[in-house]
Amino acid sequence: MRDLILLRHAEALPLSAGGNDRDRPLSLRGEAEARDAGAWLRAQNAVLDAALCSPARRARMTVERALDAEGADLLPRFVAGIYEATPGDLLALLEQHAADAQGVLLVGHNPGLEQLLALLTEGVSDPVRGMPPASVAWLRLDETRPLDPGSAGLRAFWSP
Repeated sequence: MRDLILLRHAEALPLSAGGNDRDRPLSLRGEAEARDAGAWLRAQNAVLDAALCSPARRARMTVERALDAEGADLLPRFVAGIYEATPGDLLALLEQHAADAQGVLLVGHNPGLEQLLALLTEGVSDPVRGMPPASVAWLRLDETRPLDPGSAGLRAFWSP
């Protein structure tokens, strides 16, 4: 893997009384944020050959809108383990589902994504950099090294 692009799901509607967190959809603002994230990736000439996404509705909606705006002809893979994942879980899922890909988009949730960002760039998962809804962290990886703490450089960061 050469590039790992972390995308936090866009703004979602609040949890309704008796609702299920996994079923929360994006707000109208969130839908626009997701499209803007995809447009930013297109403007940066991102090359994606794999997309892994949490199965939560807000994450699914985010990846669909982002990939559509990015222009990628790519079907995302929905991986249950991304929801509520730790940085270690996310690293294992990347190795399991995207080891041969060069450009990987990972769409998920905090605190897992922001902790993964800190782990890969700083070597520790605390303190975290923070990833607001729909933010994108583009990491450049050294293909000769495994995905270890401190093994990535932050190529770009975008937030709506």
